[in-house]
Amino acid sequence: MTATGHALIGTVIAAKIGNPALAVPIALASHFVADAFPHWDTGYHRKQHGRKKFFIESTIDVIAGFVLSYALISVFFPATNLLYAFLIILVAQSPDWLTAPYLFFDMKFAPFCWFYKFQKIFDRSMGMPWGVIDQVAIVGIVIALGRIF
Repeated sequence: MTATGHALIGTVIAAKIGNPALAVPIALASHFVADAFPHWDTGYHRKQHGRKKFFIESTIDVIAGFVLSYALISVFFPATNLLYAFLIILVAQSPDWLTAPYLFFDMKFAPFCWFYKFQKIFDRSMGMPWGVIDQVAIVGIVIALGRIF
């Protein structure tokens, strides 16, 4: 799933679960659950697109995730503390952050290779357009459930 998708899911977790002792493990677990659904992300066919394009697209994805999360908080969850939401978003994205040295800087040694290999167990990548459609649907459902409950 994209960093944006993980950020939006983390935002809903932060908005609905005020206790960090609960929110942190739930946000971390949400990463692997979300990645288990077929999805597209910036790493899809990264070897064919090149490292520079992969890095630029991933950077844009991360920025979009924080901007959209801020908008989500402003519109639907205005009582949510922004610093707390930022923390939970980072936790929801953390497995991707831990694999970044492996993917972007060729740090293919421990512990980065361990993080990468563990994360790949859960990752179910899918091309466009269905990978994007699935991701939008999943994130939309999470946001809707966050609004309802």
